Amino acid sequence: MPDLLFHGAAGEVTGSMHMVEVDGHWVALDCGLFYGRRQEAEDKNRRWPVSPLKIAAVVLSHAHIDHCGRLPRLVKDGFDGPIYCTPATRDLAAIMLPDSAHIQEEDVRYVSKKRRRQGLPPIEPLYTYDDVMATIKLFQSISYKRWFQVIPGLLACFEEAGHMLGSSGVRLEFAKRNGATPSLFYSGDVGRWEQPILRNPADFPPNETIICESTYGGRINETVDDAKEQLLNVIRHTIDRGGKVIIPAFSVGRTQVIVYYLHELMLAGLLPQIAIFVDSPLAVNATEVFKMHPECYDADARALYQVAGDILGGGYCTYIRTLAQSMALNERTEPCVIISASGMCEAGRIRHHLKHNITNPKNTILLVGYQAANTLGRKLEQRAERVRLFQEEYPVRAEVRQIHGFSGHADQAELLRLLTPRASETRALYLVHGEPDQSQELADRLREVGFRKVIVAERDQPYSL
Repeated sequence: MPDLLFHGAAGEVTGSMHMVEVDGHWVALDCGLFYGRRQEAEDKNRRWPVSPLKIAAVVLSHAHIDHCGRLPRLVKDGFDGPIYCTPATRDLAAIMLPDSAHIQEEDVRYVSKKRRRQGLPPIEPLYTYDDVMATIKLFQSISYKRWFQVIPGLLACFEEAGHMLGSSGVRLEFAKRNGATPSLFYSGDVGRWEQPILRNPADFPPNETIICESTYGGRINETVDDAKEQLLNVIRHTIDRGGKVIIPAFSVGRTQVIVYYLHELMLAGLLPQIAIFVDSPLAVNATEVFKMHPECYDADARALYQVAGDILGGGYCTYIRTLAQSMALNERTEPCVIISASGMCEAGRIRHHLKHNITNPKNTILLVGYQAANTLGRKLEQRAERVRLFQEEYPVRAEVRQIHGFSGHADQAELLRLLTPRASETRALYLVHGEPDQSQELADRLREVGFRKVIVAERDQPYSL
């Protein structure tokens, strides 16, 4: 029977990579970047569970960097097989991976400068722009609900996941063995119901084995309507005291959701006229990809698209491209909203906006997404009194607020809604993409609803299907 190996996002959230062996050939489900403590993440990102030369294909669930960000390194280390994904995922990855390469190269340039001063040799980036270009050539896009052969003896089909544009769950069917057809379903990252722009997650199909994410397996999040109301209140209160709202947001997915809501609130006359800036070149490019794929929109987004011709800001929002424009934002004294990346505050222009705004008690830092352990975003989430930015300590005097309802991840109730109907027929359920407490709490609830075998996956631990 095929074997299963969880290399990333096992006991943690980042670095998704789940390996399936079929007749001596390995297929990777995702190939994502690890985040966290610099040296630990660096070491993880350079190691593989098996030789890249033994990996025949990659099936990619979506374009977030913690799911696709190591693909160029895989190619650099010898992989040359197909990378299967949906058309929107292909187009998003084609802008996100070059951005990731730029971050890798800039990071190494900074570290190598310090090493030279210490008499140490420079280090190489995890991958370069050339590695990304070689990777993009391997992408093969497949539409939802269309079965395709991954390798001989393994078929796959993409199902709507509702997490971000183009995101999918992956159905796998193996060649018949002893009269039976083994099957596996990988959830990818599961979205929420009634999120703007995207369709709801599809029901999980019946399968012998399920690999399911558990990011918020122990939490019940606010509803989407509650989140929108909180967003409105945070902006109003900050405007009233003459401050700025600084929103660290993932360039792809979260930024577009926030802009969509602000657009809605302004059209309804609920939000006062205020300058809104999206300061992330990647987010600007991603927004163009969103506009290229209206086939991924839900009914409400399609209706707004028909009326307004644009669901992502129109005349209400200014998209910042140049560094000079970005720097000019910090000269503004009047209230405004600045949405910038990265969402966990680990890189990008958001760090400059935090530097210039975090010490002013009139301002609000609004967290709208998951903050991984050991990131600056997690420190802010935990209400650190001081944070380090560009080698200097800054007191956190701005108000820090968090809204969980904007998460692109299903909470416990939503995961149970998808999983519970599959309890009696599923032989084994593996939980991934969650910190241990979240995965374990979901595992306990799943056993209560009738799953016989629930396993919280361990990193690099082999399992038999």
